[in-house]
Amino acid sequence: MRVAVLYSGGKDSNYALYWALEQGFEVKYLVSMVSEREDSYMYHVPNIHLTELQARAIGIPLVKGFTSGEKEKEVEDMKAVLEGLKIDGVVAGALASEYQKKRVDKVARELGIESFAPAWHRDPIEYMRELIGIFDIVMIGVSAYGLDESWLGRRIDEKALEELVKLHEKYGIHVAGEGGEFETFVRDAPFFKARIVFDEVEKKWDGFNYSGVLEVKRAHLERKSKNKNRNGPIGGAQMKS
Repeated sequence: MRVAVLYSGGKDSNYALYWALEQGFEVKYLVSMVSEREDSYMYHVPNIHLTELQARAIGIPLVKGFTSGEKEKEVEDMKAVLEGLKIDGVVAGALASEYQKKRVDKVARELGIESFAPAWHRDPIEYMRELIGIFDIVMIGVSAYGLDESWLGRRIDEKALEELVKLHEKYGIHVAGEGGEFETFVRDAPFFKARIVFDEVEKKWDGFNYSGVLEVKRAHLERKSKNKNRNGPIGGAQMKS
């Protein structure tokens, strides 16, 4: 089956890609929607430009779509992108958002293709624990009381997961960030031929609203090798924002 994966660069879209590859699907495209609005209902916004670098690391063509971020119209913008691709299905990283899943399913029906959401309604703690075992995940955006500036740029590991569980119990934060509490970026995965290295970052923090982003200004690809002496930047793969 030929599929496109809706790809934002975060943990959920990378899990969707991981699942599709494990299923033996032919992943023809990664599709990233670039929204003009930071508060898009449908799409991940922080560091979306880095999906170009991730696509190079993975070796799958990236198709970019652009949207003003206007509610509902941004769904039609995604449909217009998918409509131009020769695919049999679309794979999304939806976990608990009925809003997002219903709209992706609707677009798929209208285009006559199948819709897959492999993480749908999974237990958040079990899901996060699996992701931690597969990917190198870093938090690049936070927007919830209980999450402070120290989380920006932090690697999500077992200790971080334990803290997120406690924050869930205390403040109701969704452990997997499905309520928009945080955004993530995957720097490495089993299907990456090279890992992403951040060269220059800037933390932008709004203490009044308990929100912030880790803006990645420069990053490059580094070869993955057992011989550490052979690791280093891959020519032509550096990115600047």
